[in-house]
Amino acid sequence: MSLDEQMDVVSPVRNVRRQLRSRVPWLSHDLWTSWDKTGKIEFYTKCKECLRLEKQSTRDTMSNNRVLVEAIYELVLSGMKRIIPRDRVIGMLKLLLAVNPAKFSSLLSDVWSTIDSISFSRGTEGSARRDIFVQFTKELANPFFYLFEEKLDSELFSENGIMTSGEIKQYQQKFIRLKTKTYYKQQKFNLFREEPEGYGKLIAELCRPLEKTTYTYMLNVVHSLIGTCYLDPNRVLDIVLEAFERQPKSDFFIPLLEQLKPEPNTICEILAFKLKHVESSRSLFNLIALLLQHKIILLDAIYPWLKPDNRIIEKQWERQLTEAQMYAKQAMRVRLDGKEDNGPTLDEDENLVEDRSTYTENEKLLLCKALLDIGAWDVVHNLLQRHPKFSLVSCAPVARSLVRLINYLIDPIYNTISDLGGKRKVRRPYYWLNNPKAPVQISDYDKVEESIHIILALGPYIHCDPILIYKIIRIIKFYLEGVQGKPKTEIYYTFIDVLDEVLLPALCYLDANCAIAKELWTVLEHYPYQIRFRLYGSWKSEEKARIHPTLLRKRVDHLKNVKHLMRRISKENVKFMGRQLGKLTHSIPAIVFDYILSQIQLFDNLTTPVIDALKYLSPLGYDILGYCLLEALSPHAPQNNKKNSDLSVMLGDRARTKHDGSTIAPWIQYLSTFAGNICKKYSLDLVPLLQYIANQLKAKESLDLLLLKQIVEKMTGIEAAEDITSEQLEAMSGGELLKSEAGYFGQLRTAKKSATRLREATAHNDLAITLCILMSQQRNRIIYDESQVGLHTKLVGKLYDQCQDTLVQFGTFLATSCTLDEYARKIPQLETLVDEYHVDCDVAFFLWRPVFSHLILSKYEELRRASKAHKKLTQIQLEGVYANASESVLEPVVSVMKSYLPPKTWEDVSPQFFVTFWSLTLYDLWVPSEAYTREVLRIKQLAATAAENKEFTSSKRRKEQERCSQLIDKLQDEQRRQSEHVRRVLAKLEKEKDFWFAPRTQKSAKNEAVTAFLQLCLFPRCIFTAPDSLYCAQFVKTIHLLQTPNFSTLICYDRVFCDIIYTVTSCTENEANRYGRFLNALLTTVMKWHGDKNIFQQECASFPGFVTKFRATNTSLAESNDHVDYENYRHVCHKWHYKITKCVIVCLESKDFTQIRNALIVLKRILPSFPRVINLANAVEKWVERVRGEQKDKRQDLFALATSYIGQLKAKMPSLIPEEAFHQKATPEKTQVQAVKTDSKVQKIVEVPKATGKTSQQDTKDGKGESIGQRADETKLPKVVTKADEGKTLKPETKTVRIKTSEIKGNNVSDGSTKVTSTSSSGGSNGAEKAKISRKIEIKSSSKEKDIKRRKIDDSPSPSSSTNTKSKYTSKK
Repeated sequence: MSLDEQMDVVSPVRNVRRQLRSRVPWLSHDLWTSWDKTGKIEFYTKCKECLRLEKQSTRDTMSNNRVLVEAIYELVLSGMKRIIPRDRVIGMLKLLLAVNPAKFSSLLSDVWSTIDSISFSRGTEGSARRDIFVQFTKELANPFFYLFEEKLDSELFSENGIMTSGEIKQYQQKFIRLKTKTYYKQQKFNLFREEPEGYGKLIAELCRPLEKTTYTYMLNVVHSLIGTCYLDPNRVLDIVLEAFERQPKSDFFIPLLEQLKPEPNTICEILAFKLKHVESSRSLFNLIALLLQHKIILLDAIYPWLKPDNRIIEKQWERQLTEAQMYAKQAMRVRLDGKEDNGPTLDEDENLVEDRSTYTENEKLLLCKALLDIGAWDVVHNLLQRHPKFSLVSCAPVARSLVRLINYLIDPIYNTISDLGGKRKVRRPYYWLNNPKAPVQISDYDKVEESIHIILALGPYIHCDPILIYKIIRIIKFYLEGVQGKPKTEIYYTFIDVLDEVLLPALCYLDANCAIAKELWTVLEHYPYQIRFRLYGSWKSEEKARIHPTLLRKRVDHLKNVKHLMRRISKENVKFMGRQLGKLTHSIPAIVFDYILSQIQLFDNLTTPVIDALKYLSPLGYDILGYCLLEALSPHAPQNNKKNSDLSVMLGDRARTKHDGSTIAPWIQYLSTFAGNICKKYSLDLVPLLQYIANQLKAKESLDLLLLKQIVEKMTGIEAAEDITSEQLEAMSGGELLKSEAGYFGQLRTAKKSATRLREATAHNDLAITLCILMSQQRNRIIYDESQVGLHTKLVGKLYDQCQDTLVQFGTFLATSCTLDEYARKIPQLETLVDEYHVDCDVAFFLWRPVFSHLILSKYEELRRASKAHKKLTQIQLEGVYANASESVLEPVVSVMKSYLPPKTWEDVSPQFFVTFWSLTLYDLWVPSEAYTREVLRIKQLAATAAENKEFTSSKRRKEQERCSQLIDKLQDEQRRQSEHVRRVLAKLEKEKDFWFAPRTQKSAKNEAVTAFLQLCLFPRCIFTAPDSLYCAQFVKTIHLLQTPNFSTLICYDRVFCDIIYTVTSCTENEANRYGRFLNALLTTVMKWHGDKNIFQQECASFPGFVTKFRATNTSLAESNDHVDYENYRHVCHKWHYKITKCVIVCLESKDFTQIRNALIVLKRILPSFPRVINLANAVEKWVERVRGEQKDKRQDLFALATSYIGQLKAKMPSLIPEEAFHQKATPEKTQVQAVKTDSKVQKIVEVPKATGKTSQQDTKDGKGESIGQRADETKLPKVVTKADEGKTLKPETKTVRIKTSEIKGNNVSDGSTKVTSTSSSGGSNGAEKAKISRKIEIKSSSKEKDIKRRKIDDSPSPSSSTNTKSKYTSKK
């Protein structure tokens, strides 16, 4: 490095210090303060390393020189500031001088000159430091005098006394004469001494065919001519370079120049003269490139002579980026005048002219292209480092040259994987095939890593050669196909960088090239979706577009086009618009899909035409659509959080709930519906969507379950709709064929292919079971988790319903999409679900119920075939085989359930009963014969319609009739098989019923068995699904018809009907629907017995469930007067209707939205069975009308519910009956007391008041102290007196109880009081004696009671009071 260049580096010392402060961290203040301890050694070591480094590149040399300059400057400055003693500074400088005298002395003189000028310019301010500096100079004069004499000012010598004034004057005169001679005196050459003939001979020798001569011969000729003809060596060098330019034969001229050994600076000056005064040509830059490649000259030497300056190139590049960004901002603006602003655009030809002129005027671009043409990649890489990234490669000629170099590099490896092999023709020959300085070609995948940076340097500008894109794609594809299932190597991830930096961005420049897009997908499909989605995110990010001006403009143009299409798309032009959209998605799919999804979030009516228009997408387009869909749904998407984005078309920062926080935002529903439809119609990768839902559930977010619900519904046809009709619900209790044909709104057979794809996706990473478990856990988390605190009550209910419905829907799909053997292998054991995953019992049995049925049938077939005469087995024998099979399968489950609940639970019901209830379905208990008949008639009608349809061909009509005929046969066969199955199940239940409930010798009169049954079985399952609600009602009827011992049907019904307030209030919206279906099914059975005495006598009169006297003796025989007769049962039915009416009115009277909504939902569901009495209907109608009026301007949802119910109720009014027709109203005349014999432990007395007529009122205690037979005009009857302790002597006791009765509007029952006198005694030496009880009932009319305010149905108490209106008792001993 010359002295002048070093001075240029050192001159702005302060700038150098500022720039190098971060590069020389060890030059800190601590170094000088700890100089004696560690600073001196550290300083010497660092400087010594910089001085001893040899064979460095020019850039490294300059860097080390700057570090040394900074170190010397700081050292001297510390001495001048007296931080370090002067003698130690001088000693360190002398030590460094000994390491490398030439280099260090040069650098020291430069620093000394700079400090001299700075300290002198400060004047009086730095006089003290100037004096110290003068002393430094004096002490260093001996070793560095010759350098100080050259660099320092003479005044400094006079200050320190090194030179006298005379010597200084003489020195100045010598310096002036030398300067004049060097710079101003013209050199006199003896031109006449040179012989021009020598130049001619030299030119003749250099222009002869070089193939017939060698460079050694030419070297001798040149030396001879220079010596003989006295030729100027510089002019000879110029002629040699000129010949080299005309004949670029490097293997001849390069050795010649190396032997001539010219100065590199001289060559650079000659070349600079040519660049400045001679018109630049391609051959000149080829010459420079060859000289650089063979290191005859260095890039640092020739680079300053190239134009334009780097600052100009950087400004031009920044201007292009700024113009592209402004173009993007203008495109994103919305014009109010309705006109489209396309921004400033140039014609394609004008762009080419501008690019061509820029290219020819930029000598650095020309040199870069020439270097690439000869394969001098190392020099090109150095040149690219000096400019903004991609600023040189963006020039088309440079990019094409780099493309040819890459083609040359990958040619051998591509030949090995290409089908054509060596037969493939090269379009143009490669000039550097025999050039030893060219990069090494890639012959196998082990050498790819060495040259991959050349491909990365090209970036997206590889688009100028689509064939090269194909080659690289196929090379990567061949490698990925070979490493499947093997450990990943470094090249596996290197190819990801190639996709990210080169191939995917290059696709943006290729307009509608679907072939490359499809070929690119063959590579991407080998990577997991995590890597693919990361690539898509990088591809669509604006950071990548902002470093490529042309790419940014391309994105903007695509966005304009997609906006134009989306404004005009409709159902009529969907085919044409779909093709246009398909073309756009082949280039920049992400920007297209982002805008489409943003429009769907705003306008849901675009869903259908957009889905139809997307059928022209490539596989790559569908995969990117899935990514964009996930990004739009994700609450933490980076695009959604960007506010200052120029090209972002996503609707960021959108709330996921409505402004009041009560419901899910509509845009989530629109996107979920779109996702479900798009997944069904096209082959999107479902694994990312399912994994996203699982991740959201793990994060305690359940809003995205709407996405899973829509995907399962659209792809499988399995619906989670609560608005299912009664006919569909009836069909859901049949076989699989009946379910698929009549149980859903759509046809399941039309979704077989999409259901198969969903099943395959759920098999990935066990997503099926993972989602089921997460959803079951999320149900409880929605209600009880602290993170859900603050959510609107309505939203909590919606989320719970959504989670429950999706769980049922997804579980149903899993059970029907694969064989039950595969399903049983997937699902964890029941014990694991309950204990480890903490899954509720209802969900665990729901998941395992299909497996139980399958295992029982398999075991049944196995046992049946094991019999020798299995074909001759009778029906009873087959039923016994089925019972044995069921017992063997369910016995382990019974053992598991024993430990699931507390041991006290099994004192009321047996574990076998618990498992039986939860393992059965409606399919096992009841055959929907009407549904089968209805579906058969429908299919026959379809066959008849098809036969009469003239548009069908004869073959098509015949096929349709054959299909219908086969379907009918299958339905009839399925009905037969279900009938046989139901008979076997009922026979099994008949066998087990005696062990379900504990005998009453061990229980109290309250009958806790019914309570346990309701709590553990009936209530949890009746609100699980709509079919389960019917199952619960049917199960109660079944155990009644089976005449199950120790089970009271009346008490069970009474518990359900008498107080539904809390149950209705605690339900969500969908649970209220299911609970209403359950109540309606129970009421249907109750009213069936109520409406026909013969049916009552056949199914109820003598059944254990209608016993009113519970005898302590364990006998199956009952007396005739132990059962409720028909008329008393009608009284009980009236009481139940009254209780339901009162509870509903309490809910409607409350101001709570949930109570009102649920009450209206339940009323709608039980409308076929309730109300039946006119006065009760009038009361309900009055309150519903009041709610309708209050909520008209407040809550439109409640107003709509009330309006709908009022319309249906008024339509039913003509069929209602008065109370007298509903039941026979009776007036008590006389008291009949019946004594019940008991054992020594329990004594129960049941009062049976005698009614007018032939029948008697019989009341049964339900365990709460309330009489089941209580009439509607009575609020409470006396409690039963019980003797529970053996051996205790009960003193005679007399009680008078007054019961206040109320009058129901429309009843002709007068107010009064009932006086009950009770006397009881017990005793005996053996601990058990018969009780003698007598009761005397006197009915007295009291005029005082007439002034008491009557409680009417329309003035029922508020929820703050007790839900059951209790009587006021007055007791007197």
